[in-house]
Amino acid sequence: MNEFYPIIEPYNSFLLNVDSLHQIYVEECGNKNGQAVVFLHGGPGGGCSKNDRRFFNPLEYRIILFDQRGCGRSLPHGCLENNESHFLIEDIEKIREKLNIDSWHVFGGSWGSTLSLLYAQEHVKRVKSLVLRGIFLGRKTDTAWAFDQGPAVRMVPDYWEEYLKALPPSSEKSFVKRAYEVLTGENKEAAKKLAKAWSKWEISCVTLVPNETFLAANTNDEASWTLARHEAHYMVNAFFIKENQILENCYKIQDIPTCIVHGRYDIVCPFDNAWLLHKELKNSKLFIGLSAGHASIEPDNIHHLIASSNQMLNVE
Repeated sequence: MNEFYPIIEPYNSFLLNVDSLHQIYVEECGNKNGQAVVFLHGGPGGGCSKNDRRFFNPLEYRIILFDQRGCGRSLPHGCLENNESHFLIEDIEKIREKLNIDSWHVFGGSWGSTLSLLYAQEHVKRVKSLVLRGIFLGRKTDTAWAFDQGPAVRMVPDYWEEYLKALPPSSEKSFVKRAYEVLTGENKEAAKKLAKAWSKWEISCVTLVPNETFLAANTNDEASWTLARHEAHYMVNAFFIKENQILENCYKIQDIPTCIVHGRYDIVCPFDNAWLLHKELKNSKLFIGLSAGHASIEPDNIHHLIASSNQMLNVE
């Protein structure tokens, strides 16, 4: 079974000015002369981790990771202004141009899979291959599934009840809009409390087997603040895309070699997201984590992701 490659450190890192407000943290790892691959993290608002470097053979790949606007090590931290999907797509292109890369492999999980697909559909000639994990299609039903009293709540009602304790009562019927009002409101203490609860709810659901270490690492105050606020910001704005835009535009990327990896028991992003995408992308390969949920750190997902990244080295 494929396991993580050894821990590596960046050989280059910098802040890239992408507009008058935002600076994006970018790092490069692995082989300076290897095949370029860009990693797109989840969330929105999640940021990259050291393990995200380890899906790629460092002897073969020039590994580029970056933290999307307002999260991780990018500045200003937590900023939602000028933070929309089309800006993130522009940022990816600015990074590619800054690093003088003609085309590259694109690897994204969860929201990163959404962004990967949006980027590929807009910049087809710049994408050599796609490796996508935990597919999220950005439709209304996808938001409702886990954050607006959708079916996910019935699977883990105890986790959901804990989250609701931090959500103030309101006449607003949408749980996401209620949360957004608090998370972006003037009461910072209430916002911090809810951000923590939001993040704990989500991260508790992403692994099939509870993982306290993973939970703690992704629900500290700083990580919770950007994850909850960014996700709510994107959700109330329908991810700044048209309904069903990704599936409808799949015809544009039919010729891009694509591997789709999805945990069979994914609570956050149900498996039918991957199935629908696979059906639209006739030449894609679908790998099912038979003992996995949503998280990239689950062994069955790691196995398929690393096998997929190795396979893409053969793409011309």
